[in-house]
Amino acid sequence: MQLSTRKIIMIASWALALLAVLALLWVRVIEPRITRDVAGELGHGDYTLVAADGTTFTEDSLKGAPTAIFFGFTHCPEVCPTTLGDIATWQEELIGAGEEPLRTAFITVDPERDTPELIDEYVSWAPGLTGFSGSREEVDKAIRSFRIYASQVPLENGDYTMSHSTSILLFDSNGDYYGVIGYQEEYERVMDKIHSLRAS
Repeated sequence: MQLSTRKIIMIASWALALLAVLALLWVRVIEPRITRDVAGELGHGDYTLVAADGTTFTEDSLKGAPTAIFFGFTHCPEVCPTTLGDIATWQEELIGAGEEPLRTAFITVDPERDTPELIDEYVSWAPGLTGFSGSREEVDKAIRSFRIYASQVPLENGDYTMSHSTSILLFDSNGDYYGVIGYQEEYERVMDKIHSLRAS
């Protein structure tokens, strides 16, 4: 029985390692190719997500103003809290300079646990940020439309976590893909990208 448990743990460990490698491959190799391969298609699709106040998010929501999109989940141990902190810093810098905060959407990759209300509470402290969820089907449609990597990873205690893309996607006021902000990208470069986005 003990040997069987060890085998299970070993298999689970190898599976987690493989997922980590795949996630790294996405972040370092595949994701940077977005601009060359599928830029014109990003964000386009038949998906409908919803915020806690009933606001819906669809393909058309990308139009009208420059927009930043980040996919994450409220049980995220590191990447999402760090990214939210970075977003809050950028937004406060913009507000301090007399500018409007950049319109930003946080879309869950874990709708089974992340209700619109829970996401709203999770992102409410960051200016200009709105959280969206939906059914598993609608979230999966959005994930495919934005070419985001997201995968459920089982944990030894029977729970699970999510492995997902870490970049923020930028769209211009026409709803067209503009570029990315990398995970923990240098502050000055991020602000330059935001100002260039708004000037486009």
